[in-house]
Amino acid sequence: MKALEAQQLSKTYRKAKAPALDSLDLEIESGQIFTMLGRNGAGKTTFLRIASTQLLPTSGSVTVLGLDAVKEAKELRRRIAIAPQEAETIYPLTPRDHVLLSLRMRGVEKHEADRRAKLALEDLELAEVADTNSDWLSGGLKQRVIVAMVVRTDADLVFLDEPTIGLDPVNRRKVWEQLTRLKKAGKTIVLTTHYMDEAEALSDNLVIINKGKVMAAGTPQSVKAAVTNRSTRVDVMDRFSKSELAEYGHVVAIAGKLRVLTDADGARRLGDEAVARNATIAIAPVTLDDVFVDIVGEAEKDEDDAD
Repeated sequence: MKALEAQQLSKTYRKAKAPALDSLDLEIESGQIFTMLGRNGAGKTTFLRIASTQLLPTSGSVTVLGLDAVKEAKELRRRIAIAPQEAETIYPLTPRDHVLLSLRMRGVEKHEADRRAKLALEDLELAEVADTNSDWLSGGLKQRVIVAMVVRTDADLVFLDEPTIGLDPVNRRKVWEQLTRLKKAGKTIVLTTHYMDEAEALSDNLVIINKGKVMAAGTPQSVKAAVTNRSTRVDVMDRFSKSELAEYGHVVAIAGKLRVLTDADGARRLGDEAVARNATIAIAPVTLDDVFVDIVGEAEKDEDDAD
């Protein structure tokens, strides 16, 4: 069953030179973690806002849990929850107040709301600061409070816009645990992130979008495999020019070195040449991060060439 289906979905903001979403088609199956990847301004947040009934599309349609996100928005809001990117905690509420407010506004009875709030605070290790004024919390704690407001709502579909931004690696994994728990309970999670390791660890399926269009879609493994003949990356620290490396594969300058995305044979040949030149290299499998830069970078290059 489809949890979400968008057809020819477009959004153009007033005075904008280009659409934020450009005839986007997208399907998300129920009971999975689905991730949207893209550069800043790619259209990810716009999509989430439309699908969660906060924003009207310019054209096209989006159906969520079998309901039209425009025509049946009131009914849909009862079945979804969202932690928006721009969400902030409210002075002088405590973390417990925030979670209780979220639950009570959804019609959860007080006794049940108290129980769920306790679980949510424990889930994200906020129990020790449960009754602390939110203004006294660190940025990371505040972000975890925002996530805590949705993880025990019992919503059928949860939208999370960069839920782990600003969190350290340990607390990011606490959020991952809660998303996995929701998935095991049969819920659907749609999230955006700039952390490629997060997308690779969590996602059943993902899309890479650029300027409102889908550039790649599938499982993390299939998206990586779609980069034809680029299964291996070779980081070259010295003794090669960019033009010399081009014969081995796609070359990207990164952090003071040259990264070559190539196949196993190209990596072997480059390795042999590096030994002959006494050059320093490092060889590893291609990651989702490499694929993202490759796909989006190529799209940007193609558009620049067209101008």
